[in-house]
Amino acid sequence: MDHENSELWVFGYGSLMWRPGFDYVERVPARLIGLHRSLCVYSHVHRGTPERPGLVLGLDRGGACRGIAYRVAAEKRGATIAYLREREQVTSVYLEVFRRVTLERPGGLAVRAVTYVVDRGHTQYAGRLSLDQQLHIVRQGHGQSGANPDYVKNTVQSIEDQGFRDAGLHWLAARL
Repeated sequence: MDHENSELWVFGYGSLMWRPGFDYVERVPARLIGLHRSLCVYSHVHRGTPERPGLVLGLDRGGACRGIAYRVAAEKRGATIAYLREREQVTSVYLEVFRRVTLERPGGLAVRAVTYVVDRGHTQYAGRLSLDQQLHIVRQGHGQSGANPDYVKNTVQSIEDQGFRDAGLHWLAARL
């Protein structure tokens, strides 16, 4: 799996930005081109249940996404991948992929990072919902990791901490 005994880069665009849950050597703002952050995943575990799903982020086709790239030491690579799979692949709604991300620091180094892209063929793929539909689902969602509104607000805070905005998420957070 992409140089299995070398250091690992992980790209986070949702809760991994504010709660990575693994040891890392470096944390750098980064940009991924070709995919965008979208509340397009029905959450049946972390932020909802099958009966009352929440809504969480996925990377979906098109656009670009700013997030955080974490550099993980080679000796922590295996444990980090195992942790991420347990956390992100509970219902297999994501595809684990390596994508090129550009580090937002002098020199703009590009690295290959593991990230999680929504599987559009999965039953939990919500597709493109209106902001009103997203608001309704997020308001009622609560799962093993807590309330769905907290997930959105924490993500918005992390985005703001990086000095940018996400119009849709900011709209939702203002109404939560």
